[in-house]
Amino acid sequence: MTGFGAAEGPAAGGRLRVEIRTVNHRYFNLSLKLPQDMNTLEAEFREMLRREFERGHVSVSVRWLERPVEVDAPAVNLERAQAVVNRLRELKDLLGLPGEIDLTMVSRQSEVFVTPPDEAPVIEWAVVAPVVAGAAAACKTMREREGASLADELRHRLTLLEGAAALVATQAPARVLRERDRLRLAVATLVNGSMPDEARIAQEIAILADKLDITEELVRFRSHLEACREALANTAPGKQLGFLAQELGREVNTMGSKANDAVITQQVILMKGELEKFREQLENLQ
Repeated sequence: MTGFGAAEGPAAGGRLRVEIRTVNHRYFNLSLKLPQDMNTLEAEFREMLRREFERGHVSVSVRWLERPVEVDAPAVNLERAQAVVNRLRELKDLLGLPGEIDLTMVSRQSEVFVTPPDEAPVIEWAVVAPVVAGAAAACKTMREREGASLADELRHRLTLLEGAAALVATQAPARVLRERDRLRLAVATLVNGSMPDEARIAQEIAILADKLDITEELVRFRSHLEACREALANTAPGKQLGFLAQELGREVNTMGSKANDAVITQQVILMKGELEKFREQLENLQ
């Protein structure tokens, strides 16, 4: 399911923003965009988000709204400072210069104060995790709202399928009566209007009725519809509903092959269309 969630919060003396976007995918697929100082936390991100999202393409963007304050206090090179003082004294004595050698004069000399090499600050997962959790929760809330809407749509499709199956069940018995009348007429035509053998006709009608009977298919079809409704009440029903949709399609195909009736054939076509819409919606349901 599609979803979006964002959260902001303090972290390591700065302020962090995390955005999570999800779209449907058969498996869990994570795409991470992290600041350079968080590259070492990729495994922690992956572990948490895999727990939060069972499947789907999950895109995560993390950025600093306010970077942590980096205090790089310069170090004092005492050897260099002492050497500067010694040289200044020598210069003063050699040239007979007035004045005192003070801190200001020494500190202005190069390499007395040394700035340490730049090092990326170490960001701990513990300070990042709450912001990531907040974004994940917001994203899941949006996905749950979409999931509820999808479930309502799927239930509507099930109701339409149930109605079509009820019409098929009502229409099915009339086929046998029509076939009986057709068979009698065909036999009468063949024997030039003489009385046909009713026992033989009854036997043929029984055989034909057995071939055209779709009672078992209708019973299984209704059972699968009820199982679909039960699955929709559970969490993560996607895989179960996918299997049930295949079984519903199997029963509809069998009804179609046994139809021998324009009204039933029309309803079978309608049910196939509704099942296709049902499967399409399942692609967006976790």
